[in-house]
Amino acid sequence: MGMTTGGNRDTMSDINVTPLVDVMLVLLIIFMVTAPLLNAGVDIDLPKADAPPLVMDQEHQLILSIDEDLTYSIDESTFPREEIPQRLAAIANANPDQPVFLRADGDVPYKYVAELLAAAKNAGFPRLGMVMQHGVEEEDQE
Repeated sequence: MGMTTGGNRDTMSDINVTPLVDVMLVLLIIFMVTAPLLNAGVDIDLPKADAPPLVMDQEHQLILSIDEDLTYSIDESTFPREEIPQRLAAIANANPDQPVFLRADGDVPYKYVAELLAAAKNAGFPRLGMVMQHGVEEEDQE
């Protein structure tokens, strides 16, 4: 007595595209949500100085920012103040020769600016700079 399954043992030659379409739609939604966030920046009211601007390669520099609400940012990503030293150390381990520039709002107390500079120096970055707006307006000199 033999058992028969009643089914056909031929291989299926059609591709089921439904899972592929589902994955593509999810990826499309993710890119639609994240694309506007890529162009967002951190608004900083920079102090003005009468000094010529430095010419630097924009791709290989790291920008640390503090705004007037004491929000800390590395490039365009915002982090809590406590995480900044660990993040800077990880970046310094990956690229220790990378120049670092600090952008601080003019209303930020110097204490926080000095702490951020110290965190960058302790992380192992040898070159630190500060970003200012070029040129001093005559109203500010009075």
